[in-house]
Amino acid sequence: YLEEIAKKIPYTKKIIRSRRKSFAIEIKPGPTVILRAPMEATPKDYAEILEKHLDWILEKGKLAEIQNKNEESTMIPPATTLSFEENEAIKEKFTKRLIHFCILMNLHINGLTIRNQKTRWGSCSTKGNINLNYALYYLPDELLDYVIIHELCHLRHMNHSKEFWAEVEKYCPDYKECKKKLSEYHL
Repeated sequence: YLEEIAKKIPYTKKIIRSRRKSFAIEIKPGPTVILRAPMEATPKDYAEILEKHLDWILEKGKLAEIQNKNEESTMIPPATTLSFEENEAIKEKFTKRLIHFCILMNLHINGLTIRNQKTRWGSCSTKGNINLNYALYYLPDELLDYVIIHELCHLRHMNHSKEFWAEVEKYCPDYKECKKKLSEYHL
């Protein structure tokens, strides 16, 4: 019975038994399904818990596969390894796209800073300074454009209100798809 259920899960599987009272299921990169089980649990118990959560396991496993593919296909070099020429290319590309959208949106910024942010793709200050993560250079161009538009829209709306998203949509009609794609990449 356990083998039957295991065949339905096309990922690496691991069972960790410990002095716990309940089961827990984790999906790790790979993807790997980890079933944490009480010491006294039987293979029948494992099968029942896996079957009960099969849809969830398959859904989370697919997300982990997508993340792995994105990480493999988009190699973002560490900021510390970039050459002078690479840094200049990033600055040139970001500046050109930013100027393009400032003209299109009739906006003015105070400055652009390119950073190695750990948790953000971009930000906008109340003083009109735009910060962009250097890693955007290595992503598809539409995602760079989406982040630039998003940050520029904060010059009009310093929040994520309906008005803000309506403004983003004017310049990036497929912003929802871009936002979703961007969330598939790790910083």
